Amino acid sequence: MSELEWSTPEGLAAIKDHLAAQIEGWCPPIAYAVGLSSASSSGEWEFPHVNRPGGRHGLPAVVLATVLGHDGTTGTLPLTTGALEAAIRGLAPAEACTSTPHPNLAAWRKVLAEATSNPARTLVAVFVADLGDPVSSEADGSMRATFEGHTPAL
Repeated sequence: MSELEWSTPEGLAAIKDHLAAQIEGWCPPIAYAVGLSSASSSGEWEFPHVNRPGGRHGLPAVVLATVLGHDGTTGTLPLTTGALEAAIRGLAPAEACTSTPHPNLAAWRKVLAEATSNPARTLVAVFVADLGDPVSSEADGSMRATFEGHTPAL
């Protein structure tokens, strides 16, 4: 790709396709999110923004998967603050496209600030390739529980 065009929706789509082509076996997830463990000892997870089934924010998924070396299949991956910082840096140029909202960047920055201020909190990236796939973790189940009309089996 000779010229990356970050300022238009069409350019962002082309960048997403280009990056996805670099991931062997890429499977675009139908849902994904970055989660933060509870500040207490409970097993609850916080997801400031969940990309639900039917959404169209594919570029953040590809950027996050690229940083993590993941192919987009269903899974819960540990996420370090350094990896999240890299994902934010990788996605930040998309803010040049002012006609498109960037809820993932806002959520990732919020989660990064929380995790940095309280190192006892852990981060995960949750990818769901198919709603029929088994739930991969408590965090995955918590994320899927946010989908309207869907009750995940743990």
